[in-house]
Parts: sequence; C-alpha cells; structure tokens
Amino acid sequence: MSTLAQQQRQAGVLLHPTSLPSGRVGADARRWVDLLAAAGVGVWQMLPLGVPLAGVSPYQCASAFAINPKLFPEDLPAIKKTDAAYADWYQRQSHWIDNYAMFMEIKQQHDCAPWVEWPEPLRQRDPVALQAFRQQHQVKINKHVRQQYQLYVHWQNLRSYAAEHGVALFGDMPIFVAHDSADVWANPDCFLLDAAGQPTLVAGVPPDYFSETGQRWGNPQYNWESMRLSDFSWWRQRLHYHFELFDLVRIDHFRGLVASWMIPAESPTAMEGYWQEVPGAALLQCIEQDMGSMPLVAEDLGVITPDVEALRQQFKLPGMSVLQFAFDAFEDNPHKPQNVTEDRIYYTGTHDNDTTQGWFDSLDQEQQAAVLAVLNLTDTTEVNAAMIRTVLESRADMAVIPLQDLLGLGSEARMNTPGTTDGNWLWRFRWHDIPTDLALNLHEQLQQTRRLK
Repeated sequence: MSTLAQQQRQAGVLLHPTSLPSGRVGADARRWVDLLAAAGVGVWQMLPLGVPLAGVSPYQCASAFAINPKLFPEDLPAIKKTDAAYADWYQRQSHWIDNYAMFMEIKQQHDCAPWVEWPEPLRQRDPVALQAFRQQHQVKINKHVRQQYQLYVHWQNLRSYAAEHGVALFGDMPIFVAHDSADVWANPDCFLLDAAGQPTLVAGVPPDYFSETGQRWGNPQYNWESMRLSDFSWWRQRLHYHFELFDLVRIDHFRGLVASWMIPAESPTAMEGYWQEVPGAALLQCIEQDMGSMPLVAEDLGVITPDVEALRQQFKLPGMSVLQFAFDAFEDNPHKPQNVTEDRIYYTGTHDNDTTQGWFDSLDQEQQAAVLAVLNLTDTTEVNAAMIRTVLESRADMAVIPLQDLLGLGSEARMNTPGTTDGNWLWRFRWHDIPTDLALNLHEQLQQTRRLK
C-alpha cells in the first residue's frame, strides 16, 4: 500500500474541479476543502487536470504535463520573468514547457490543425523553421509558458491550503497520451509512428462480454524499446510533475504496464489487435529508485490477469474495487464486500459509472430484488445509503464516494458514459444542494467506521 494510504483507514470524495459550482479552482475549491475537513474526509480525488484537445474530456489532452487554464480563475496574478521562483520552475520543467508552448502557438497559427497537417518543416521539427517561428511569435510563446507557471503557483497554494486542513489531493493519470499532443510531436522516438508522423499501432482493448468489436481508443502505442534506452526518462519526468501537484496518483488502465493491446492503425475496430508485453516492472523499478516510495494507485478494473495482479503486488500498489460491480452469482468476484482486502480502494461507483441511485433505478425488478437481498434491505429508498455504508465499513484502507452519491442524485448527475460523446463531464453541484447537516452526518459515519482523518 502507498505511504499515504498506510497511515490509517481513510475516506475520500470523488469530485472533479469542473463539478464545483464555478467549474474553477478558485474560492469554490477552498470552500470545498473546508467542507471535506469539517466532515473528517482526508482525501479529495479528481480526474486529470490536462488541457482537453476537443470538447471537455480530461482524458484526451494536448500535453501529458500542462494544466488546463479553464480550470482556474481568469484573474491570476501576473508573473515577472525576474522572479527567482519562476526561473527555478522553468529550469525544472525545461524538458516539456518550451515544446508545449511552441506546440500550442503553432496550432493556433494553423487554425488548430493536428500537428501531422502542419507544413513539413514544422511537423518534422526542423531547427531553422522552429527558430524562425519562435522569433516571429516569441511574445505569444512566452505567454503560454508564464501561464503554466501561474497555474502551477495557484495550484500549489490550493495544495498547501488543503494540507493545512488535513486533506490530501488524489490525481489521475491516463496511461496513454493523445496523438495530437505536444508529447508525440516533440518525442516521436517514444511512439510507434510512420515517416509522416501517423501511428502504426494504436491502443484499445480486445472484444469482450460488453463489446463484440472491443474498444479502439486510437492513442499511439509507446515505443518501449526506445524508452528503455533512456531509462524511461519521459515517463519519470511525467510522474515527477504529477507528484508536484498531487499526494497520490491513479494510473488509469494499469494493465497496460504489463501488456498492451496493439491494434494496427488501419483497423477500424479493436478486433485485429494482439497482446504485446510491456516492461512495466522495469519502469516502476526506475520510478521507485527515483522516489523511494511510490504513492500510486493501480486502476485494475475489468478483466485482470494474474501477471497484472503480480505487478501490482510486487510494488505494493493499491488496486480498485467498485461496489456496483458486486451483484452477480460469482463468489470470487473481487468487488464483493467480503472479497475486498485492505490493499484496495473501494468505491460505490467511479466517474464512468452511473450514480448509485441512477444505477439502481436502471435495474429490472429481479435485479433490484437481488441487490436488496445482498444489502439485507426491504426498502428501495435505502439502497444508496446502504451502498455508502457498505463501502465505508469494508476492510479497504481507503473508501471513496462520489459527491453525487453523498447527495443521493440520479442519472441526471452522471459524470461520464463511456463510448458516448454528448453530455459528459458537464455536471456541477450548487452550494444550496449541499444539506446543512451533510458534514456532521458524514463525520459521524467516518467516526463509526474508523475513517476520520
């Protein structure tokens, strides 16, 4: 288990900053931290903070490092280039920040076209072309750099405020990056690309019970051999920056560090893919040597093979269990309360699930009866509260409840429906939605279940 999670039994609440009333990490975020602290909640979990490429999905971003300015107040204090702290930050982030600033400005100057459609000298990063572009657009490029520093400083102030109130920040890192990103443009050797910069193999998952054709995500696959030659420097830098922002980080699709489903780029579905081993143990070994301890969480939902479980346990990373997945006839189901061990983070549901109330309402009568029987209930109105209680009472060292479930909301408050593009990532709460006794009642529950921070 990670150092953070070893301290004690803990409770967290899942809420992305876009779900705050303002959708930004300004005064609302501090008020939210105050509420968590009053309730005795020790962990605030959120989704990735990256710059969405299109729409608002935080899982397809322009950079694996940059922070989304739309998550922050517009009136951040100006930064002077003579500021010593700025100079120190700039030096530490030099491996990505200039590439990101250049990428964003070239994109803006070319009507937001993907980098593979830029003029060849810029696409191929010809030094003369890049220098000419920089000289012509230096002021705007510098603005991108300074903006990222402003966001970093503002975030660090929030992180300090949260720490003072006993609240740890729990972030999320997608395992793959978007093809149209500064990372792929600036580090083509780290990815499996053809001469034109297009992916030759893309990521996804194979056909299963839920999808006859699997899922074709389209992210370029990593060139792990090339990455190994640099001792995984890009990956290590990426994780280092995440740990400057967060106390705990979830690696999304952790099984991709054991083997990846390689889909030929020309294939329209995931059916033509094949498994290829990934040197995840060597990568995690490098990170462990860098950091000593690794406050990482393995997102190990779905069909998990013994080698994935072995890698997670080798590095003592907590996994994830979801109570909504517990109601089947298989006794060895890892999501059933009796099977959830200390080294798990137990959720009522995640951002990809319906809210617990919405999920239960969507079940047919027979399924609802089975849920009631497992929870030892007769009244359907008590299901949401019983699900929360079950997760909090579990053996898991950490229990996480989405705010939507704490408020008992239905499907109208769902955050994301995988495989769809409309209506996702948009839900926000309003302060008057929060019952005046929520913090007090949650505090009592956490005290009873030994999860007070």
